[in-house]
Amino acid sequence: MPRRPRAADAGAERPVFPALSLSVQYGKDEPRLPRWRLRRWIAQALRAPELAGVAGVALTLRLVGTAEGRRLNREFRQRDYATNVLTFEYGADPDGVVAGDIVVCVPVLVAEAKAQKKPFLHHAAHLVVHGVLHALGYDHLNERDAKRMEALETRILAEMAIPDPYRVS
Repeated sequence: MPRRPRAADAGAERPVFPALSLSVQYGKDEPRLPRWRLRRWIAQALRAPELAGVAGVALTLRLVGTAEGRRLNREFRQRDYATNVLTFEYGADPDGVVAGDIVVCVPVLVAEAKAQKKPFLHHAAHLVVHGVLHALGYDHLNERDAKRMEALETRILAEMAIPDPYRVS
């Protein structure tokens, strides 16, 4: 039997989040990063009020090893080392669906988490959220944009009970 609306439901607007189409590829296995966890982090990022105008998001998230991460960084950024996260932003289609590919290099993620004394999952969530924001057009090429992106990342992560990744302890 359908539930009857309560008085509190009347006229209450529910937030509309962008629809998410997600493909996860494992070029490098990492059992701590199952699809459901990655999807949850991405969905959390898409709940940010700043993204309210986005109709939908189509992402591919690929976990890679050092060799593939290095090759992609060299080929697309002319930098001959494996970086933690690469994002390929493709913009929005005529229906407003934003597309992008996110590549996370697992060995770099592991090394950075250890070096920064951060829990693996906290650092992984940060890199995924960072990649999602890049796919949605955010960048950090100048100080103003960097502060804006970092503030948004920090707020999204705080909603997942993850401390500010930019605060030095």
